Amino acid sequence: MSEISRTPIDATDGFNTPFDRLQAALDASGVVGAWDWDIRRGTIVYDAGAARLLTGDPALAGTEISGADALAAVHPDDHPWLLDQVQRAVRSGGLVLAEYRVVQGGAEHWLISRGRTVPDSAGRPVRARGIIIDITELREGGGRYVFTSAAAPDDPLSRAADLAIALRQTLGEDAASELRLAADGLLMSLGRALARTMGRR
Repeated sequence: MSEISRTPIDATDGFNTPFDRLQAALDASGVVGAWDWDIRRGTIVYDAGAARLLTGDPALAGTEISGADALAAVHPDDHPWLLDQVQRAVRSGGLVLAEYRVVQGGAEHWLISRGRTVPDSAGRPVRARGIIIDITELREGGGRYVFTSAAAPDDPLSRAADLAIALRQTLGEDAASELRLAADGLLMSLGRALARTMGRR
């Protein structure tokens, strides 16, 4: 009987930190970014993935963006439609979910942006936060998916995604690394499940 090689294999070769591994997993799953929109002030803050896809400039990550710069990379045919649908979703409150195209380096990508509005004490929406999922590989054609709080099913997966988004925003950058890693891992799994669900509809 021949001797079996016992050479250890490091499955994390090429990654320097747990966050590098997490980012690679997020990229593979389709979760590509997060956004935080101050509705009153009309400004939005993207992380690096969202800034790259929606503005075409990842250097804008973490900065307040307003006006046309915030959606500079959105496909010209989807731009008016997307603005109209987002405004409707914000007015109705609750879930914000839209599918649209962006153009990056001459290539077209399909995205789902999913988030939830946050009202003030009078019930007026003042903020919205969410994630962006790249569904280019899942999409086989057909119409767009747009849901507001009135039309969206209140299923456990949707509620869990809302809670995971809130958790990620609440923890912030000052939280312990293992907490941020756990929250991002949960968000990655939920984003992947949502993308699969949207791809089947």
